[in-house]
Amino acid sequence: MAENNPLQSLFQNFEKVTNCVQTHFSNFINHRLSPPSTDGKPLLSLAPFLKTQNNPSSTSDSTHQILIKGTSPVPVTKEELGRATWTFLHTLAAQYPENPTRQQKRDVKELMTILSRMYPCKECADHFKEVLRANPVQAGSHDEFSQWLCHVHNVVNRSLGKLVFPCERVDARWGKLDCEQRACDLQGTTNFGDIFK
Repeated sequence: MAENNPLQSLFQNFEKVTNCVQTHFSNFINHRLSPPSTDGKPLLSLAPFLKTQNNPSSTSDSTHQILIKGTSPVPVTKEELGRATWTFLHTLAAQYPENPTRQQKRDVKELMTILSRMYPCKECADHFKEVLRANPVQAGSHDEFSQWLCHVHNVVNRSLGKLVFPCERVDARWGKLDCEQRACDLQGTTNFGDIFK
């Protein structure tokens, strides 16, 4: 009999959504950074990733970072991480079904709990725990989850002295991903047997 692991479907859904986000981000990069630069050099270089020690044309560049013209490789800031996390969560909410399964409801609640424990910024994680205690996850439908997430995002924004977002516009701002053949739809599963069919 297959073992029931509630995190397996969460990770599977996370992987599907992140693959879709990566595809759209790549398309965004290609559209936004594709105009030729004035000096003839590419605006985005993946060359450090492609060079190997066995390749005689390889340079001594040891950073192995993606370099975008006009920037230097630096660690991600707390603000950049926050924006990326909110983008992921709102994209997940946009893909969340109108009639989620019990497993999908459990998964999204568990994801929020995991974020409150494992987020790479301790101060942020601790604050998110407090926010979750005061605002338990509401995930009974797409609309309910999207609105709850917008409300929670605004709670965090207020604490940071930022403007709040009008939640009636959440679907216009973070709409469903446009993926071929519904490849970005969430596919919650209830056990390992469903995953390996």
